[in-house]
Amino acid sequence: MGKNVLWIMADQLRWDYLSCFGATHMNTPHLDRLAAKGVRFNKTYVQSPICGPSRMSFYTGRYVRSHGSTWNNVPLKIGEMTLGDHLREIGVKCSLVGKTHMTPDKEGMARLGIEPDSTIGALASECGFEVVLRDDGTNHTDYPHRHAEDYDAYLRAHGFDGDNPWEEWANSAEGENGELLTGWLLKNSHLPARVPAEHSETAWLTTRGIEFIEAQGDQPWLCHLSYIKPHWPYLAPAPYNDMYDPNDVPPVVRSDAERETDHPLMKAWLDSRICQSFSRDEVRDRVAPAYMGLIKQLDDEMGRLFDFLENTGRMDDTMIVFCSDHGDNMGDHWLGEKDLFYDCSARIPLIIYDPRPEADAQRGAITEALVEGIDLVPTFLEFFGGEAKPHIIEGRSLQAHLHGEAEIWRNFAFSEYDYSTREARLALGIDQADARLTMVFDGRWKLVHVEGFAPLLYDLEADPDELIDRASDPACAGELQRLEQAHFHWTRQHHTRTTVTGPVMDARAKGQEPHGIYIALWDEADLNALGKILPDKASG
Repeated sequence: MGKNVLWIMADQLRWDYLSCFGATHMNTPHLDRLAAKGVRFNKTYVQSPICGPSRMSFYTGRYVRSHGSTWNNVPLKIGEMTLGDHLREIGVKCSLVGKTHMTPDKEGMARLGIEPDSTIGALASECGFEVVLRDDGTNHTDYPHRHAEDYDAYLRAHGFDGDNPWEEWANSAEGENGELLTGWLLKNSHLPARVPAEHSETAWLTTRGIEFIEAQGDQPWLCHLSYIKPHWPYLAPAPYNDMYDPNDVPPVVRSDAERETDHPLMKAWLDSRICQSFSRDEVRDRVAPAYMGLIKQLDDEMGRLFDFLENTGRMDDTMIVFCSDHGDNMGDHWLGEKDLFYDCSARIPLIIYDPRPEADAQRGAITEALVEGIDLVPTFLEFFGGEAKPHIIEGRSLQAHLHGEAEIWRNFAFSEYDYSTREARLALGIDQADARLTMVFDGRWKLVHVEGFAPLLYDLEADPDELIDRASDPACAGELQRLEQAHFHWTRQHHTRTTVTGPVMDARAKGQEPHGIYIALWDEADLNALGKILPDKASG
């Protein structure tokens, strides 16, 4: 049996908006169908709750502090090994259909004389992927990194013309008099996008993913099918735009005590424009139903994709992974966007279907093991028979979980956030170098280290909604200290020595100095004890 991987990623999809992860306010039968064939990882956390750094961790298998791409449009430095680099070494094609949010290190490539359009330059510019198409779904015509040209061409070919078809059709509605109403204004979120559902970005990417798979021969492949939605603009095509109304939206998770916090960072954050907007009930009531509609459309497209895989026999030789790059606060905790480390933002859905017989006993299983986004690269590498690379890759393979052989090996999950570009940083007068947060989570207790300020601490067993900060509670002092020690230990681990493996370092230690080097030897007896021989012309 051949081996292939279809790695599906949705953008800004909350884990708790899928029925296979317990959602009762909407039904996602097709992803439920995949979950019944695979394993649901119930405690999966991203390495940053923002698109760019989260994805760079997914694509490198390394923490944000290691790869250095801490925010959107912060380039992934040249030389960072990616999933594509690892897979090509063992003869596996690694291809992209959709979004990466990759920003290339153009200055680094120029310094090293790497031409962007060369084979090496093209791969480095696209995070190691061979690009079938790249569609980052980014906004305006004058935005310099739109990466939506293929979709624009597709829309024009089907009669949906304009200066920017992505903007004017996929992300605009139509008023009563035929005027364009932009999806960027949240008040329009209940309206249908001008583009028909069958020509929407979600449907188009599904079709392109299917076409890619149909075109593959005998070479093993990994296809990263990466969707834009349900990321904003929150505008769904008919009939998905009005499938849900405010009565279908789950109750908002927040408390008055959160709003009245005296924590300087949280006060500044809640006072920011985005949070002020999503704190209004009218905004959430208008946006959340559209968000749900976009998820429902994505699930329907998963049904079309899974039918294709089953009808063509690809379910027999293809590992299928479904996840998102982060969640969406959607007004919870008085927050908008996907900032900070609450579960609505930093926790994601992860489903892995392994076609191999070894996984049969685990079909439909749910695991509560702590999992990080960086675990996917080593999982793929092991699936294709590659050797582990712990000196580079900081995650660990999930194969044992898929085959029912897992032992507990992760005690803490870590996530990082660089808020140097955020409004709260300016309000607090914090230097950009100090605008950093780190989450440490052990499966129950969640610590948020806030550089320069008091930490935050939540007990998700007693307080699953994360409404009560326990950091100043004397009864929790021991837990706070334990998590702070875990954070300190994590920061001290090796993360930059990527050019030499552990076994090589062990061999060097056993062999002492390299051949021809003689240090602190008094006489021939010392020399003989080490088994060393001086050069022929040397003498005692």
